[in-house]
Amino acid sequence: MTAQHTPTPPGPVLLRAGRIITRPDQPPVELGAVLIDGDRIVAVGPTTEFEGAAGGATVMDIPAATVMPGLINVHVHLSFDVTTDPRPALEAGDLATLEHTVRSNARALLDGGVTTARDLGDRDGLVASYRAQVQAGQLLGPTMLTARSPLTAPKGHCWFLGGEIDLNGTAVENRRTVDAAVARHLAGGADVIKVMTSGGMMTPAGAPMWQSQFSEQDLALIVASAREHGLPVAGHAHGADAMAACAKAGVNTIEHGGWLAPPDADGAMGYAPSEEIAEIIARTGIAVVPTRAREWETWPPEARLDLQLAKLAWNDQHGIRLVAGNDAGVGQGYFDTLVDTVTQFHAAGWTHARALATATTEAAHALGLGAQIGQLTPGYRADLLVLGSNPLEDLHALADIQHVITGGRVHTPGAPSHN
Repeated sequence: MTAQHTPTPPGPVLLRAGRIITRPDQPPVELGAVLIDGDRIVAVGPTTEFEGAAGGATVMDIPAATVMPGLINVHVHLSFDVTTDPRPALEAGDLATLEHTVRSNARALLDGGVTTARDLGDRDGLVASYRAQVQAGQLLGPTMLTARSPLTAPKGHCWFLGGEIDLNGTAVENRRTVDAAVARHLAGGADVIKVMTSGGMMTPAGAPMWQSQFSEQDLALIVASAREHGLPVAGHAHGADAMAACAKAGVNTIEHGGWLAPPDADGAMGYAPSEEIAEIIARTGIAVVPTRAREWETWPPEARLDLQLAKLAWNDQHGIRLVAGNDAGVGQGYFDTLVDTVTQFHAAGWTHARALATATTEAAHALGLGAQIGQLTPGYRADLLVLGSNPLEDLHALADIQHVITGGRVHTPGAPSHN
């Protein structure tokens, strides 16, 4: 059944539901309620605790629903058109087309229950501009973090986004180059510095996925500069060597993290997990963001689902923290669902609650926002999902979305929103 649109009521809102999941690692509150005032959660608890205590609040009664924290997608690309090859528009810098793509993809994120997302590569500050429109109340959308243009080698992976830096100079010259790039990103509203440590599929003329583009020394320079400017670093690293450089340089998150190695004589991609590097990643608390999950339940045998699940389990067994991000926009990755990502974690051995945490509490912690989002706690941002069924019993319930509340504003997927 399609949910009907519900305009955001003025003033405080008391949301009463059959079940409230405050955070995945805590028992849900049966017959519970959440009191929201503006963009903040005021109180959470059993419905009986709110009798006569929420005078003046608009009451939303949804007795058959489950309410949980809004989802967090830590790796997306809003300016990438998932229906076509995004490179021509990105290379041409067709801003009108790209702005429309950003808005459409952001709405798809919201339709899929994502209330916070981190964009790890656009051009011309498009995501920062979109974020400003949301903050001004001109658009209804998820909270966005942006890396702006990722730093890459000359003509390296995704060079067409405008983040090329040449680190072939002297130590002094390289530091000056990095400092200028980081300062430029910060001035443009960047929340994180993204660095293309290895190659990737979208730039076939550049380094292959398994090959590094920057040395450990280069990365250490970038991390040091970013830290001095108060910014975390996300390292794009498919290859095992690139992951090692990221870990030793001290990035905050490793994106993709496939432990890839050069192909063998038959052309099959190598796989080289490292106990030593896994120990560094686990000990330093670096979060790894696997991004290969789209439609995993229907993969053909040649896609090697068994190897993908084994990789996830190996990381977990070595104490590496994994969080949810689906690289939406790349390889026709979808913006409107994180279900595939979360259910794949479950298939690899996570409990329902632990899998759900990868897109809520654990994702918030990886972004440095664990005290603001990711759980339903008084004082936290009012980002909530209203689901028709219980994800702690079946994670596919994440696709059964009735309403999304972002910053206290109500959105119903498939219906026009009242801003």
